[in-house]
Amino acid sequence: MFDMLTGRLEAIFDKIRHRGRLTEKDIDQVLREVRLALLEADVHYRVVRDFLKRVRERALGHEVSKALLPAEQVLTIVYEELVNTLGEPADLTLKGEKPYVIMLVGLQGSGKTTTAAKLARRLRDQGHRVLLVAADPYRPAAVEQLRTLGKQLNIPVFHQPNVPPPDMVAHAIEQARASGYSVVLVDTAGRSQLDQAMMDEAQAIAQRVHPTETLLVADAMMGQEAVNVAQGFKQAVPLTGLILTKLDGDARGGAAISMRAVTGVPIKFVGVGEKLDALEPFDPQRLASRILGMGDVQGLLEKAQAVIDEEEAERQAERLLRGEFTLEDFLSQLKMLRRFGPITQILDMLPGELGRLSRQLDPRTVEQQLKKVEAIINSMTPEERRHPEIINASRKRRIARGSGTTVQDVNQLLRQYRQMKRMMKQLQRTGLSGLMQWFR
Repeated sequence: MFDMLTGRLEAIFDKIRHRGRLTEKDIDQVLREVRLALLEADVHYRVVRDFLKRVRERALGHEVSKALLPAEQVLTIVYEELVNTLGEPADLTLKGEKPYVIMLVGLQGSGKTTTAAKLARRLRDQGHRVLLVAADPYRPAAVEQLRTLGKQLNIPVFHQPNVPPPDMVAHAIEQARASGYSVVLVDTAGRSQLDQAMMDEAQAIAQRVHPTETLLVADAMMGQEAVNVAQGFKQAVPLTGLILTKLDGDARGGAAISMRAVTGVPIKFVGVGEKLDALEPFDPQRLASRILGMGDVQGLLEKAQAVIDEEEAERQAERLLRGEFTLEDFLSQLKMLRRFGPITQILDMLPGELGRLSRQLDPRTVEQQLKKVEAIINSMTPEERRHPEIINASRKRRIARGSGTTVQDVNQLLRQYRQMKRMMKQLQRTGLSGLMQWFR
């Protein structure tokens, strides 16, 4: 995500990075380029104006003129003001009498039903008993979609055919209270565009049940239109927060920067994938870091902690350094990497030069290559994985046929494996100085 904006901002700051002093003219030139980059990324023009005004005031002050590295100080100011624009992180406010009612609103196609299931899963994992309510009787298969998702999560779904949505939600709350549920999560109807009937129904539900939270689910890929949608809903119902979906697929990212500033409503969660665990609490500092090409090392570490078996990782590291690393170990590491999530997300989290290099790669090509490597190793016998030196020409042909690849692909994998082993032996003998010979 944010590929276009990140690339533009990195290029802008690279131009001034090695200058020992920045004049007012230099700063104004940088800010003009930042302005164009933000507008091209679909950031709302009023947000851009206010953001750059704050940055300029600080950049022309003592913070930059007294700095040893003025370009880095300007980047720091941009980062801090971007965090300020994105707003403070805000969790769900679940207080008062149970069951807490969370109402999701949004346009059709924004990912609202899937987001309802993701949020239900998150609340369930926090210890809540959740009841999902399918209050969208208009979209074909909407009720069935929510029931399917609820079945996957073992979370019940409430629906009453031919009952007006405000009455249905009220009945659901009565049942939830009687059955000891702590959260009622309401998936309301969406439309292809803002219309009065849609707003009237959302208002009627809100006035009938007084939800604890009313969250707008907005598609981040809509750009400036997402801001108009947010303003329209805010005028109709008392919004308490935003959930931005499809943030993993938006190359521009302007909506994420604009919506908090324009509406005054906090972004509470972001959807970063299709799986039901791909809903993250919004963190403005981490998002600002990624927009500015600083990566998200903290997020990468959190993903690693969630999927890596520490004992197994230590065992493989020791075997690697002893030169005992086999293709079975390589396959194990590859599977571990794939549990991190889509390769595009991993690449997007890499900082600095690594991040810049990774963005030059085609994620689809990388994904295809990983699948190819996995298929080749899976087509080997256990003996071949442990002792690749026994793989002769006939074995290579069999492995290629079994994996749907070519003998050249098999040769390339074996060559890379041998290079890795030689590098590790060199490290074992001579330390880091010896390893560096491989990169000269």
